[in-house]
Amino acid sequence: MHAVGIAGGLIDAQGFRANVGIILTDGAGRLFWARRTGQSGWQFPQGGIQEHETPEEALFRELGEEIGLGSEHVQILGCTRRWLRYRLPHRYQRRDLVPLCIGQKQIWFMLRFTGNDTAVCLDVSDMPEFDSWRWVDYWHPLEEVIFFKRRVYRRALSELAPLIFPNGAPVEAP
Repeated sequence: MHAVGIAGGLIDAQGFRANVGIILTDGAGRLFWARRTGQSGWQFPQGGIQEHETPEEALFRELGEEIGLGSEHVQILGCTRRWLRYRLPHRYQRRDLVPLCIGQKQIWFMLRFTGNDTAVCLDVSDMPEFDSWRWVDYWHPLEEVIFFKRRVYRRALSELAPLIFPNGAPVEAP
C-alpha cells in the first residue's frame, strides 16, 4: 500500500496516518494512563511511524520522547495482529494537510514496565505530550478516553488482555 510522508508520520492512500499505540502494564494488571499537557483528556502514549521506521522502532522512539523510558525499562509482551483504525471527527481533521489525514491506523503494543516509577519523565522534550500520569485498572481507559478513540481502545485492550491475564481478562466494567 502506498503511503505519503508528512511531518510526524505516513499517511496511506485512504487517509490514515500510520501510528503506534503503547499500553504499559505494571505487572499487576494496572495500566499507565497519562493526561495531555494543558488539557483534561487522558490517553495511552502513541505516535506516528516515520518513513523508513518499523513499528517497533517507532514504539521505542515514542516511549522515549513522551515518557522518558528506554528499552531497558520495558519488556515487549506482544502487539496487535493487524492495524486498528479510527476516524477523526470532521472538526479534528486538519483540512490544510496534503494529503488529508482522516484518522489513524495503529499497531498496539503491550509492554511490561520493568523499571521504577521514578524512571518516568514527562518533560524530556521541549513540548511535553503529557503533564501527569497514574496507574489505573485495566478497563478504566474506556471510561475516560475521548469518544472517537473508545472503540479502538476496546479492541486493543481485548486483543492484548491474554498477554497479562492468561486465565482470562478481568470482567469489563459496564
